[in-house]
Amino acid sequence: MPEIVVAGQGVWKIYGSGETEVPALKGLDIGIQRGEMVAIMGASGCGKTTFLNCFSGLDEVTRGTVTLEGTDLHSMSDNQRSDFRSRRTGFVFQSYNLLPVLSAIENVEMPLLIARVPAKEAREKARAILTELGLGDRLDRRPAELSGGQQQRVSLARALVAKPAIVWADEPTGNLDEEGSRQVTSLLRQLNKQYNQTIVVVTHDPDVAKYCDRTLHMRDGKWVV
Repeated sequence: MPEIVVAGQGVWKIYGSGETEVPALKGLDIGIQRGEMVAIMGASGCGKTTFLNCFSGLDEVTRGTVTLEGTDLHSMSDNQRSDFRSRRTGFVFQSYNLLPVLSAIENVEMPLLIARVPAKEAREKARAILTELGLGDRLDRRPAELSGGQQQRVSLARALVAKPAIVWADEPTGNLDEEGSRQVTSLLRQLNKQYNQTIVVVTHDPDVAKYCDRTLHMRDGKWVV
């Protein structure tokens, strides 16, 4: 039996209240298997980012359940969910979200230090993943000294260093040129295959979706069948 890493049942997200209610997600059901690489596509404003925020535990749901490795994300307190998220999920964003005053290796070791991994062990794990991603000669460079593609690889290393159950990637190629986009997407697929790493990619780019095992299309907060 395939192992379901992320499951959602009847998930609603509603902003506002009363006459100003705006439903962003409308009763979504989903199951994502371990080792899948899934693309979520749809027009701007369709609910893709809300989906990512709610299913990753960054935001609360209004109704329904979301489980990660069998744990109900929204039955936890904010602190419990934040701790769980830091240990079991990784994030890659369009804007990289690297700390500009830190070097590449310092950015990557940060989530391990937050999770109270000993400093020496965190440094070695950060060094190893950056080297594997082709940045072994850029460990001490700050983000401003790296190309866009290199910054996104640092972001990817940071997402993977704690060996999360799932990596959520929100428009990971949105700030890259065509060649940079191809390299990062190829790398995501390589890591998905090499480590059986579950990855969900929110994207508007069909060329990115082509690398994924399946693509789910969203419109007005619902899946398009």
